[in-house]
Amino acid sequence: MKKTLFDKVWDSHVVDSIENGPQILYIDKHLIHEVTSPQAFAELEQRDIPVFRPDQIVATADHNVPTLNQHLPIKDALSRNQVEQLTQNCEKHGITLYGLGHKYQGIVHVMAPELGITQPGMTMVCGDSHTSTHGAFGTIAFGIGTSQVAQVFASQCLLLSKPKKMRINVNGKLKKGVLPKDVILYIIAKLGTNSGTGYFAEYAGDVFENMSMEGRMTVCNMSIEMGARGGMIAPDETTFEYVKGKEFAPEGEEFDKKVAYWKTLKTDEGAVFDKEYTFDAEDIAPMVTYGTNPGMGIKIDGHIPELNDVSFEKSLQYMGFEKGETLLGKPINYVFIGSCTNSRIEDFRIAADYIKGKQKAANVNALIVPGSQQVAKQIEDEGLKEVFEEAGFVLRQPGCSACLAMNDDKIPAGEYCVSTSNRNFEGRQGQGARTILASPLIAVATAVKGVIAAPYEEEKVAALAD
Repeated sequence: MKKTLFDKVWDSHVVDSIENGPQILYIDKHLIHEVTSPQAFAELEQRDIPVFRPDQIVATADHNVPTLNQHLPIKDALSRNQVEQLTQNCEKHGITLYGLGHKYQGIVHVMAPELGITQPGMTMVCGDSHTSTHGAFGTIAFGIGTSQVAQVFASQCLLLSKPKKMRINVNGKLKKGVLPKDVILYIIAKLGTNSGTGYFAEYAGDVFENMSMEGRMTVCNMSIEMGARGGMIAPDETTFEYVKGKEFAPEGEEFDKKVAYWKTLKTDEGAVFDKEYTFDAEDIAPMVTYGTNPGMGIKIDGHIPELNDVSFEKSLQYMGFEKGETLLGKPINYVFIGSCTNSRIEDFRIAADYIKGKQKAANVNALIVPGSQQVAKQIEDEGLKEVFEEAGFVLRQPGCSACLAMNDDKIPAGEYCVSTSNRNFEGRQGQGARTILASPLIAVATAVKGVIAAPYEEEKVAALAD
């Protein structure tokens, strides 16, 4: 029987099956952080159950951590308590923790791949919806709720019904200035935020085959934004080269054996998917969102649709936009480059390359937040810090930062923020904040111009801004 990548990884992890019911799936790696783990640890305590395989769990602090003065005690009492609880629970149960001050600390979906913790063919879970990021390696990776976090602590397994399979093909050559973030925003805008409900997605075609691992992580990260349980890309030479030499990657003969297995995971020719879509890369342009879900996206020179729908109109009212208008040339006060979607070194190289020799606009607060301590070190080592600071951007310390309003980095009510994060829900970046999702390239072009800008159409933007 012909199998998909998803089938191969899923089926190899089934411990047992209930007739006409769910299956018990073994989980290779369990990633945890300070927000969704305390309740699960408490449940174990109440039921006097030990953590079954602490060596398969990796912890870090990311959501609540400040991005300034991380050497000082956390000011916010709730955040400080959650981080302290994580530390105590990890010590008590013998779990590896990369907490504040550790050289490997960072956003859980950034630090795990860069350390080689994420490897092809694995099953991975985390109490965080953007665990789908790790699917870039040909991994079944998905977010779980707090009760499921407790299940995995106790058994290293989950009781699950197997999702359906969906394949999204994109072939052709991307235009100049079109980044992986644009590709996934385009797909979600075309398919809608509920299109993936009940499915696991596989991204296929030469656009993804030619994409870097960091670009693939950006795409898979946002699979959850179209409702899919997760997204995957078949491992190939790009994947193997990325994993090779990482801190926790297999070495020598063991690595070669792993690669031989990883090469077998590719979807078989003729394997059947429950749903399939195909797009032409030539149709994709730099994208921006105009509404309050990631599916409300348009090409940067496009116009907001003119729909008569109550929720659509409510969304435009929140954002302060009108039907039919273009976002090019709209004044912006905040730019945020960070989050588990776009806070890897590739994103900051792209940003620095664009702004070198330029200055940010006076009306823009521009925030650069690396996804991990290792990315922060690369920014310094490669001289990007000087580029950002000379251009007037503020470089902060690693964390989830302004992706979500769970720490000190919040966007004020009513202000617009062009953000490289993954969600533009009402209040996501702070009560009343208005989020416009975009790629790092659009974010820096906007920061420099002070208005929403297409990086390679500057004359057109300048004319619109006058």
